[in-house]
Amino acid sequence: MARTPRNTLSADLIVRTALELMEAKGAGAFSLRGVAAELEVGPMALYTYFRNKDDLYDAVRNHLMSLLPPVPPEVPWPDQVRAVCRSLRLLMLQHPCLVQLLGGRPLSGHETARVAEGLLGVLRAAGFAPEAAARTHTTLFTYVLGSASWEIQMAAERRDPEAWRRLRVSIESLSAREFPAVVELAPELARTTGGDEQFDYGLDLLLSGLQARTA
Repeated sequence: MARTPRNTLSADLIVRTALELMEAKGAGAFSLRGVAAELEVGPMALYTYFRNKDDLYDAVRNHLMSLLPPVPPEVPWPDQVRAVCRSLRLLMLQHPCLVQLLGGRPLSGHETARVAEGLLGVLRAAGFAPEAAARTHTTLFTYVLGSASWEIQMAAERRDPEAWRRLRVSIESLSAREFPAVVELAPELARTTGGDEQFDYGLDLLLSGLQARTA
């Protein structure tokens, strides 16, 4: 990246640069010093816009979460919940660093709160009591976060031939006497490690249970 021209540094440019570094190296590897070096400015220049690393974390997360579409109106509440969960998972798969950003500080940031507000509002309008709405929100959020994290990890292993070979050898070496169900269902387990169909399967199970409770 070319040196940032004088008087063009902005919060938006810093956020976009931080996101690029997180996408390349992961959220855990990024630092304010690294962002400053990428912009070819002194680290102190960033403190004009962000108080610390957590402040910039929140800004990057806000930027990504702002990309989520609003809750679709005028459809049954299960379809509203399904749309929110699908959109959030897709955003995490497109930007894997978001998994780390949300996992560490799940309710920080204005846009994160906006997404939570939308989902909680759907649940309250559907008749969920306050505690039930909060517990349901947490359950759905952790399901999406865990599913996306698992898919991202498995995708990384598939891109590494040696890691994928070790996993296959490990499964094939299992004793059918000691692990009969795992050996029998190994092909099915391999097919259900991720993807839209598997995510929707789990989400439908959750929604079926929620609908039964509201009924």
